[in-house]
Amino acid sequence: MLRVYGVKLSIDQVDSNLKSSLIKKLKISEKDLVGYKVYKQSVDARKQDTINFVYTVDVELKQEDNYLKKFKNKDITITPDLEYKYVQTGSQPLEYRPVIIGIGPAGLFAGVILAEMGYSPVILERGADVDTRTEKVRKFWEHGELDPECNVQFGEGGAGTFSDGKLTTLIKDRRCRKVLSDMTLAGAPEEIMYSAKPHVGTDRLRSVVKKLRERIISLGGEVRFNCRVTDLLTKDNQVKGIIINGTERLAAGVVLLAPGHSARDTFEMLYEEVVTMVPKPFSVGVRIEHPQKLIDAVQYKTFAGHPKLGPADYKLAYHASNGRSAYTFCMCPGGLVVAASSEKGCVVTNGMSEYSRSGKNANSALLVGVEPADFGSRHPLAGVDLQRKLERKAYILGGGNYNAPVQLVGDFLENRPSTKLGQVEPSYRKGVRLTDLNECLPGFVVETMKEAIPELDRKLKGFALPEAVMTGVETRSSSPVRIVRDEGMEASLKGLYPVGEGAGYAGGIISAAVDGIKAAEAVASRYAPMSVR
Repeated sequence: MLRVYGVKLSIDQVDSNLKSSLIKKLKISEKDLVGYKVYKQSVDARKQDTINFVYTVDVELKQEDNYLKKFKNKDITITPDLEYKYVQTGSQPLEYRPVIIGIGPAGLFAGVILAEMGYSPVILERGADVDTRTEKVRKFWEHGELDPECNVQFGEGGAGTFSDGKLTTLIKDRRCRKVLSDMTLAGAPEEIMYSAKPHVGTDRLRSVVKKLRERIISLGGEVRFNCRVTDLLTKDNQVKGIIINGTERLAAGVVLLAPGHSARDTFEMLYEEVVTMVPKPFSVGVRIEHPQKLIDAVQYKTFAGHPKLGPADYKLAYHASNGRSAYTFCMCPGGLVVAASSEKGCVVTNGMSEYSRSGKNANSALLVGVEPADFGSRHPLAGVDLQRKLERKAYILGGGNYNAPVQLVGDFLENRPSTKLGQVEPSYRKGVRLTDLNECLPGFVVETMKEAIPELDRKLKGFALPEAVMTGVETRSSSPVRIVRDEGMEASLKGLYPVGEGAGYAGGIISAAVDGIKAAEAVASRYAPMSVR
């Protein structure tokens, strides 16, 4: 097949026009077109007076070789083979089933691959199954009843389960298609296969992760919930097993560690076991909320509200005069700001959207980069200490009951505490307390954001809306730790494979899932499947 890039349809053209547009672009007759399939669809809203849908299309033609010679340009190429290829399995025998710690995206897809290849993995998750977890999260959001073992960060699906379910990624890897395809087969919307900005929504993502878990089990895998790994059993610098919930022993020679970026007690346990770790940069800041209609109007202009367009998003960045950068991250159109704490006495925020993205507010993280030099110590876990410090300040500033501290943008820029809300009603369900966010953020973060907000307003008019709401604090943008691993993906402790966002090697659902697949491949290429024993 041939891949055709840059096929445009205006917003007023119906989808059936795609075929005629292809025929026109390729300068062929209708009888020469055998079939076609959309590979990618994006929206081009850069012009003032029109919006276009831009397609990349895989086309099957009669006598394709002739057409490829005819069209020698970058808009037409041979369609690359993106089918997932399983690695050649190794021959070294496995004494015990491989163990996966954590069933977020990395652990989940490591489990899928190992199960599909006959390795019968055992997956241990400290939190609960997604249905039980959803109820526990509801109780926390409504009543402040936090379960440190099962919350927005811990439980089936990982932190991504209570997010927008964004599936965008900057990595170029054929494994991405495997992830999207498996998610679609598990019930994710079909458009994630071709949308330039795919998302599932937290409501649909819960069902998807459940079905992926059921697939692992149907292939001989095992999934156990409420199983926190509290220690490793080692001998001669080799994993020999794990301890679950402080008492149960489970023998294991291969352990894939996918703990998530908030598993602080796991990081502490690894440090005690002398597993090599280094501090890693991350970012801190706030969630900023605007009316979604404002964002739609700025981005889509007169086309705002058009039935073919969903709620608009944005992505902004600014390099400040102090050498630091402020940027927006994990933007949630029509979404909510949610309580994402995993430790008592700490307030953490995150963003979440359902599939419909029908909420009245748009929210995004507004973050400033933090480097290890800012941590105040060279200890591998110094970044964790900084996160806790800021989260505890936010807890106190919010009133000591998991309400979040908020400040209006106009007040923030004018260095005054907020005393009343304006047109933007905060979506943080537990409740908010009007205050001064200077009291819970580092000075350099405040300084950078104050310079950045007016400049970001030049790029997106209305970003500096005085009544826009800033909710603190967001500290879990990525892991503050990287667990060092070699080219074979093993840690300094042999048999331990640190993977995913928590291990410091991914950022988002897709990249974490791909990292989990790579770890599964590393194990499979070395060891023989359990099923051949």
